[in-house]
Amino acid sequence: MSKKVVVLGSINVDTTYHVERFPQPGETISAKSKSSAPGGKGANQAVAAARSGAKTFFIGAVGSDSEGKYMLEALKDNDIDVRHVVVDKYHGTGSAAVTLDANGQNDIMIYGGANQAMTTDLVKNIDDILDDADFLISQFETPQEVTLAAFKKAKAHNVTTILNPAPAHKIIPELLNYTDVITPNESECALLTGIKITDEASMLKSADYFRARGVKHLLITLGSKGVYYACPGDKHGLVPAFKVHAVDTTAAGDTFIGALASQLANDLSNVTDALVYAQRASSLTVQGMGAMPSIPTADKVKAALAEK
Repeated sequence: MSKKVVVLGSINVDTTYHVERFPQPGETISAKSKSSAPGGKGANQAVAAARSGAKTFFIGAVGSDSEGKYMLEALKDNDIDVRHVVVDKYHGTGSAAVTLDANGQNDIMIYGGANQAMTTDLVKNIDDILDDADFLISQFETPQEVTLAAFKKAKAHNVTTILNPAPAHKIIPELLNYTDVITPNESECALLTGIKITDEASMLKSADYFRARGVKHLLITLGSKGVYYACPGDKHGLVPAFKVHAVDTTAAGDTFIGALASQLANDLSNVTDALVYAQRASSLTVQGMGAMPSIPTADKVKAALAEK
């Protein structure tokens, strides 16, 4: 039976500038080419969940502009329910300017627009999609107050909440009380806890930090090293990453989150298997260009896993 995943988050149109190397401060360089694609952390995560077989719903906002129409169609084309995506008449659709170098590394500048203008009114009437949902995912490209209001509703419906604290900001303390799973990378984890990630002991100490604040499950993404998980009952360990040649790392983390939610048991009892699947999906994403266009389907992920 497929999972039901609800994503509250950002919707952006990504414009990518392809360069040999990043410019130095004050330097002007030429881009080899320019491309645009649908993106935004929230939208990418929703597409990743949907392409891996989850029944997916989206809560968010776009502007009343051509980019907003474009993004709504992109979500619908991926079989994502957009009944709770509002059209903001006063703010433009979110956008991101991505600089991508020859090694596949990127720098990203984001204009929040309608994403940052979201208010708690947006989540007042989402009970219809939370009724039998498995997971509610949110990130930090939209206001934390909105996420908190949504997570409170989710817990009233016994929905497991996943917080992807990216880009990292100071967290509203109450939000952690309603978070079941938190998924920072190592730098985000250090910023949020004050504990530098250097070894397993520091990762377990970070898990204790979050557990003391109400978060039961910590998943730290470690890039090419893999993912470290720490769950209740002294269940912890490292799931190694798949080694591939990356051409564009945009949406790698988002693919990981969405694919993970499509496979994960509500009690995280299958966390290692789900992490292997999610990392395989992410490894396929970095081998393609663009955010949303490079996110793989379940068939592609399963075929890649079978290649071992």
